Amino acid sequence: MLSNMLDVVTRLGDKFGFGATLVAGAGCSVCFPALAGVGAAVGLGFLAPLEGALVNAVIPAIAVLLVVINVLGYFKHRQWHRLALGLVGPVLILMGAIAMSELLFYPGLAAVLGVSIWDMLSGRDKQCET
Repeated sequence: MLSNMLDVVTRLGDKFGFGATLVAGAGCSVCFPALAGVGAAVGLGFLAPLEGALVNAVIPAIAVLLVVINVLGYFKHRQWHRLALGLVGPVLILMGAIAMSELLFYPGLAAVLGVSIWDMLSGRDKQCET
């Protein structure tokens, strides 16, 4: 039962993490202007007073959560390449949020989205231990 629950958490965690990071980034129109249009289009203008908290606390917390979820996924499946690809995006997001760098934040979002899609399409069989 615990193994099945861990599988569900790791499968859904990266999808939730991408969505939450996207919403938090879209709420910070000054920090990440490319996402400002997305945020304005879907009505996230009310988050403008919370920009400091979103960038300094929420986005880094979500990135750390994604790192933990990917590490838990490694312990479940024992596939190092899944771990390596899964950690690239959250680490870039964390570095981009701390350094206020769009050059790191946007590729991190793209990496998390790409790994999420790949995770949905690929097999998740556990590697055999020798």
